Amino acid sequence: MRIISGLYKSRKIIAPKNLPVRPTTDMAKESLFNIINNHYYFDEVSVLDLFAGTGNISYEFASRGTENITCVDQNFGCIKFINQTSDTFKMSIQTIKSDVFKFLGESTMQANIIFADPPYDFTDEQFQKIPELVFQNNILLNDGLLIVEHSKHTNLSELSNYSYSKSYGGNVFSFFEHPDKDLHP
Repeated sequence: MRIISGLYKSRKIIAPKNLPVRPTTDMAKESLFNIINNHYYFDEVSVLDLFAGTGNISYEFASRGTENITCVDQNFGCIKFINQTSDTFKMSIQTIKSDVFKFLGESTMQANIIFADPPYDFTDEQFQKIPELVFQNNILLNDGLLIVEHSKHTNLSELSNYSYSKSYGGNVFSFFEHPDKDLHP
């Protein structure tokens, strides 16, 4: 994987092969960040990266100037890798080793951008639980955006606070926002 833009542009990051991850493709990541760039200043947002895996998305935010980034993953190897990588690049990334659903149920944290990249084989109920807990526990700030990455075989358009989706190959990003906010392109 590589960092697309910003301070660490073109830097390659090699994750250990034993991590249970599926990093977002460069093409999909670049498209996603073009969308985000049209709505936010990277140095002014807080980011919560759920099911963070290798930290791929968080490194992209950090490279673009975001300083308030928190990664949540239940895998110790993933958390260790994110900590090592963020230390190497001197990125301001905090990590929390936790089950994401437990974290969302207990957290008092709030963020402008919440990115969730759960396993593609999640059930519809598991996918539904992500925005449900985020909005129920007021984790997304009023001007915020929840982005859930999933396969093209999953449809999240019927969920509460759904706004729109963008597809890139087999990847889909579904965007959720507070009802009074409209970021739709």
